Amino acid sequence: MSSHSSSANAHDVDHGSVRSYLIGFVLSVVLTALPFWAIMTGQFEKSTAIPLVVIMAVIQVVVHLKYFLHLDFTPAGKANTFAFLFTALIIVMVVGLSVWIIYSANAMMMY
Repeated sequence: MSSHSSSANAHDVDHGSVRSYLIGFVLSVVLTALPFWAIMTGQFEKSTAIPLVVIMAVIQVVVHLKYFLHLDFTPAGKANTFAFLFTALIIVMVVGLSVWIIYSANAMMMY
């Protein structure tokens, strides 16, 4: 019976609770609705609306990472978080360097 309870606890650690998913869902809806409202109603100048949308998008990425992917810096989640960050770094480097190479090749062909 103790092995069953320990596996159930491990299962709870790997997956969030209903409350956690509901918090993430509500935050995601709010972080989507606010920029949508700001753009569709024209309440803000373009110089204010664009940074608002970008800031809400970054906050929404953090919400998704925390509440849906369960990435955090607790001892249990540290390995997953570092694996995700390493993967993100590699993807940013591959995409960024590819764009740089393509831009440089395009610039050299113009001469």
